[in-house]
Amino acid sequence: MKKLIAQIEKGKPFFEKLSRSIYLRAIRDGFISAIPVILFSSLFLLIAYVPNVFGFKWSKDMEMILMKAYNYTMGLVAFLVAGTTAKSLTDSYNRKLESTNQINFISTMLVSMCGFLFLASDPAKDGGFLSAFMGTKGLLTTFLSAFITVIIYYFCVKKNITIKMPKEVPPNISQVFKDIIPFSIVILVLYAFDLIIHSTVKTNVAEEVLKVFEPLFTAADGWIGVTIIFGAFAFFWFVGIHGPSIIEPAIADITYANVETNLKLLHTGEHADKVITSGTQMFIATMGGTGATLVVPFMFMWMTKSKRNKAIGRASVVPTFFGVNEPILFGAPLVLNPVFFIPFVLTPIVNVWIFKFFVDALGMNSFSINLPWTTPGPLGIIMGTQFVLLSFVLAIVLIIVDIIIYYPFLKVYDSEILDEEEGRVEVDNDLKDKVAANFDTKKADAIITNASESTASETHSSTVETSTNTATNDLITEQINVLVLCAGGGTSGLLANALNKVAKEYDVSVKAAAGGYGSHVDIMKEYQLIILAPQVASNYEDIKQDTDKLGIKLVKT
Repeated sequence: MKKLIAQIEKGKPFFEKLSRSIYLRAIRDGFISAIPVILFSSLFLLIAYVPNVFGFKWSKDMEMILMKAYNYTMGLVAFLVAGTTAKSLTDSYNRKLESTNQINFISTMLVSMCGFLFLASDPAKDGGFLSAFMGTKGLLTTFLSAFITVIIYYFCVKKNITIKMPKEVPPNISQVFKDIIPFSIVILVLYAFDLIIHSTVKTNVAEEVLKVFEPLFTAADGWIGVTIIFGAFAFFWFVGIHGPSIIEPAIADITYANVETNLKLLHTGEHADKVITSGTQMFIATMGGTGATLVVPFMFMWMTKSKRNKAIGRASVVPTFFGVNEPILFGAPLVLNPVFFIPFVLTPIVNVWIFKFFVDALGMNSFSINLPWTTPGPLGIIMGTQFVLLSFVLAIVLIIVDIIIYYPFLKVYDSEILDEEEGRVEVDNDLKDKVAANFDTKKADAIITNASESTASETHSSTVETSTNTATNDLITEQINVLVLCAGGGTSGLLANALNKVAKEYDVSVKAAAGGYGSHVDIMKEYQLIILAPQVASNYEDIKQDTDKLGIKLVKT
């Protein structure tokens, strides 16, 4: 197994490079920016249709009022993501340009959204702007519009293809004229593309793009497709690469489109059978975090004999319950640990197989509502499928199956750690060193040490605290703002809260905030230190270009 993992790790540089692709990141960050819209609209779905399960139905007029909030938020999500994706890609391209010659992200957002309307609407059929492709069905076209827009803008700005104004003209007026040429080129290119498609296949670009990718979507929803997709999430994470950075952008369109398709199927009285959804990813395959680790901290607490493992379980159980499983991933560790390779990759796949069996064979309706990823897994399954009876059974089955899969491997690992604790074998630091080379484990080590060793005397503790407090105050003499970044704001929130707590305890001028990578560009200038969580540590070289320009300290964990 160690040899197998060693071979896998040899491909790590390639996958890290892939995860740093500015196009994949633009898609992912574009979706992250639109999450408030998606979650807001889902609230109205819950209010409108969950009462149906308990025998209560709103009147038609009230249902229309509730669904208006959904239709004019989620129903326009592709149009909105055209702008946010272009903004993210613009930020990446600006790193390649001189700070005095940057692409105007407001302009790229606007032209990308306008270009999307050319590609996705069809005035001859439905009046244009209120096309069905304004929602999730048009997401693929969104990316096409955003990428073309920013690439053309980059070429024009780099080659200085612009209308130059006299120096006396105010910058805001000069910027307008600077944007006219690239703006016009983008619109003309996209409009020409639209006319060509209309004249050849008699439909709009969005519909044609959907037809091209439909076979892939169908294949992805099959047994082999779900195995590859959700196995890859865990596989990449195991070797130290943030899997969602690679996989999520590739399936983002289908996951959100399938949720909407399932909802429409339910409303027409049909079976909501689309398996690949955002809910499947968050609450089935990654129930409790990547590796489907919801049950693991509980097993560490209750099924192990090692003091160290019990301490890890206690430290990890609460955050993992809400989908933040880094403490157990790095504290045990599960990642890069040959003992856990099989269950870590296999459990998510088995979970999705079971879910697909419930949907295909037992007739259970799939996910039709988007929920926050921090929703506890079992609750997310039940709420996301609108409280269908089989969802309760599914949640229980998954918990039992996950325990069965992890149990034999946990016993082997616990036996190894117990032997080390009781001195029967020498401590093997190879794994610990390997994990430390990929992730910052200091915090996990401190938690484990504090939980497994007896505390020092009250006097000694007080002395240490006083001296540490004095030393820290001598070190920090002015306000320091710290921004912690991770993939979605969960893990970074844990560290930010800990920093704020310690700063208050020791009376030092440190204020920490958390955020998702991609949303930091416009606010980072307000901070003196930026910390990258393990999931986004591979982006270090990219963001360092920004922090160096602003004189901000940057560290990765």
